[in-house]
Amino acid sequence: MTSPKISIVIPTLNEALLIGSLLQHLHQTSHKKNIAEILVIDGGSTDQTVQTALKYGASVHKGKCGRASQMNLGASKAAGDILYFLHADTLPPKNFDLFILQAVGQESQSGCFRMRFDSKNPVLRFFAWLSRINHTLCRGGDQSLFVTKETFFRNGGFNEDYMIYEDSEFIGRLYKHTHFKVLPQHVITSARKYRQKGWLRVQFYFAIIHLKNYLGAGPDELYSYYSKKLL
Repeated sequence: MTSPKISIVIPTLNEALLIGSLLQHLHQTSHKKNIAEILVIDGGSTDQTVQTALKYGASVHKGKCGRASQMNLGASKAAGDILYFLHADTLPPKNFDLFILQAVGQESQSGCFRMRFDSKNPVLRFFAWLSRINHTLCRGGDQSLFVTKETFFRNGGFNEDYMIYEDSEFIGRLYKHTHFKVLPQHVITSARKYRQKGWLRVQFYFAIIHLKNYLGAGPDELYSYYSKKLL
């Protein structure tokens, strides 16, 4: 019986400054035999994202802009048994592939890593600390996401109506139907939005988005609020 393999799916839009270092990091921190492919799904970059991704050995596919749509496209193209969704500004831990394979082998059909920001801001460090708690309120796409391909499609994939919050919405469904595992190792994710917009402002508005979703707001209302406050 052949060992399962991982397809890494990275949605991008104008990530030329980061995609090369991420792809290099992935090659250095995983075992080639466990990785089926690295799929970069580009949403219409106007910089050198596509060229850089190709240079570092990724398979590049172009799709319509929108992370949910891009990640679904990546899943449809994937040859691996396990899908690993990763943002361009997030670095997985060394041997991440082994940790994922071990979790899936122990009947965890989906899961993520704990998270740290590349910042010493005490408030951001506290919110990153909360990522160890196995509850949907503590989940987000910045922690990355692994899910078996069979489980992904059985649960309908990402809802493309969501232009934001697509990760949280899908993970919420995975919690209901799978054994979701929070791995103890950490990804390192960029605090660039917090630096650009202000950490207090970003954290406050994301909290409101979580609250709006909890109270029943749909994807259009969430995106409208996000557009007004954080774009």
